Amino acid sequence: MRSHLITTILPTQAGVVSKRWRVLGHVLIWLLLLLLLTFVEIRTNNFDFWFSLTNNLVSIAIYIAVVYLNIYYLIPNYLGKKRFGTYIALLILSVIIFTPLKTIALYFKWANFPAIQAQLLREMNLYFIPTFLVASVSTLFNIVSDWAQQLRKQQELQTKTMQSELNFLKSQINPHFLFNTLNNLYALTLKKDPRAPEIIIKLSEMMRYMLYECNEKRVPLQKEVDYIQNYLALERLRQGNTGTISFEIHGRIKEQQIAPLIFIPFLENAFKHGLNNQLATGFVHIDLKVSGKSVRFYIENSKADRLPNTGNKPSGGIGLANVRRRLDLLYPRKYQLNIEDRPDTWVVSLELELD
Repeated sequence: MRSHLITTILPTQAGVVSKRWRVLGHVLIWLLLLLLLTFVEIRTNNFDFWFSLTNNLVSIAIYIAVVYLNIYYLIPNYLGKKRFGTYIALLILSVIIFTPLKTIALYFKWANFPAIQAQLLREMNLYFIPTFLVASVSTLFNIVSDWAQQLRKQQELQTKTMQSELNFLKSQINPHFLFNTLNNLYALTLKKDPRAPEIIIKLSEMMRYMLYECNEKRVPLQKEVDYIQNYLALERLRQGNTGTISFEIHGRIKEQQIAPLIFIPFLENAFKHGLNNQLATGFVHIDLKVSGKSVRFYIENSKADRLPNTGNKPSGGIGLANVRRRLDLLYPRKYQLNIEDRPDTWVVSLELELD
């Protein structure tokens, strides 16, 4: 009950704080504009500070009315609904209505200055220009702000999608792999085989890596390689003498960072559609080549004469399209993925340009 109240109250409080900061930002912008206009008028006409300040208070009041009428009524009801002609007409009409109010207020304010009143009447048409410019700037600012907000939401959605796909991948440890590994481990313990403790360590290292160390956006390539080696060690135990498994590494792997579990779907797929379905001897060959900031992961596995009709998708239910999407999110325009379904083998080649 308490946690429910906290999760209910916190978003509301966050919204209130955000709204307060937004209001404060608007107030600061109008104050800065007021001071700017005041100092410009002082330097141009040599007016007294307070006289210029009160003059521009009238202007700011008119600008505020036009801007917020534009932001909260005209834009959402007309521009936001793509009624461009009506929007422009109403924006001009609002300028035509509010600008004379400014002129009238200043005229009465300058009652003791007939010369300034006369100048005001002569230049009255010029007062429409700054009002229209301020309204136009508010429109442009609103458009840019909406675009930035949409872009931020899109980026947040992509980040959440990428993270959810990663979490889903981590949760999809092949249950048959674990089940068979535990069965083999149980058999080894009954025989008091000296390999049992080593198998337990490798399995625990894999679980620790997947559950605790893969929460970061990037992990050391060495850790990913360690996971693959542990995985292959357990597969060798499970396969016994029925298959050939090899893993070759070329280049230094201690300085690069890589997205976690990026190779694992292809690794699991190689066994799922390869050795796991073959009674005769098959193979899985893996080659990892590191050169500078580029990594090439190559895996080739033999195919059984007949494969179960499961479709061409990596284990754990993550289809090829989702794997490509994850690569698009993690390495946009920085990867090349080639998959070949040959008569007797299945080949995957993935080249990554690391950060």
